[in-house]
Amino acid sequence: MNSTQNNLSSGLCGRSDQLCCVTVNKIFDSAKDKDCLEDLRVHLCDHAQEVVDHATAVRCTDVTILQTNITLDTVPFNRGFYQVTIRFFFCVALECCMCGGRSQCVKGLCAFDKKVILYGSEKNVSIFHSDPENDGFCLDPDTIHCNRDPILPTVTIEAATPICLDVKVWDRTRPFGHSCMNADTIPERVRGYFDGEFNDGIGVNNIYVSVGLFTVTRMERPVQLVIPAKAFYLPDKDSTPASDSSDPCSVFGKLNFPLCEFYPYADDRGVCGNSGPVQPIGNCKNTE
Repeated sequence: MNSTQNNLSSGLCGRSDQLCCVTVNKIFDSAKDKDCLEDLRVHLCDHAQEVVDHATAVRCTDVTILQTNITLDTVPFNRGFYQVTIRFFFCVALECCMCGGRSQCVKGLCAFDKKVILYGSEKNVSIFHSDPENDGFCLDPDTIHCNRDPILPTVTIEAATPICLDVKVWDRTRPFGHSCMNADTIPERVRGYFDGEFNDGIGVNNIYVSVGLFTVTRMERPVQLVIPAKAFYLPDKDSTPASDSSDPCSVFGKLNFPLCEFYPYADDRGVCGNSGPVQPIGNCKNTE
């Protein structure tokens, strides 16, 4: 190694900390919500509607979020604030009791619109990024576009697994519950999760569910920050496989006993709303 390389090496590795410029998503505003979505209309495909009409009882076994549709609008006379409209698409699994003690499971779709106002600041510049797949002076005209609109912030939503609170079977001719969409407004990307066609004009009974939903909504923008950095990170663990892969019991014998699966963290109850933390039962760490 020559003197130039020695000086460069000492300049990079000789200091305990250095300043590093990074691009991160800064959270400008956030909100947490606990929503009870009461009496949402469950849209059913033709086959599922026929099963529900002949069922003697219906219960909900699972609710999952398929997709979300998020739109942003500026709030008049409040610079930097945005109204976020979120449409949640839920897949509802139903177990229907049929004649003769048989049960049959079907899936349905329901939706809910949620609105929240958050602060996201303003940024009246256009941002462009290089594209390695279209790197060249003579570009395809279809790839050239002009972006003169101000950059909107990014909305991130975290949602816990929804909880089904109630199921109701209601005569279709009697008005009840609410729905923010009909069969014609269901997006194609959502229809692909279901077998059959949605039709609002068929069937005898409608299904309505009440869902409990916990969400955290964040409004973010990319910013540049200067932070102290200790060193570049390299992983300590390699991906070398077990030396004796032919003996499965030898590999299993090297695994730690999962003690916490048998004795859960007792002090976790203190985080979930109790008056104070509870002392854990022993040292809940994996032991050999």
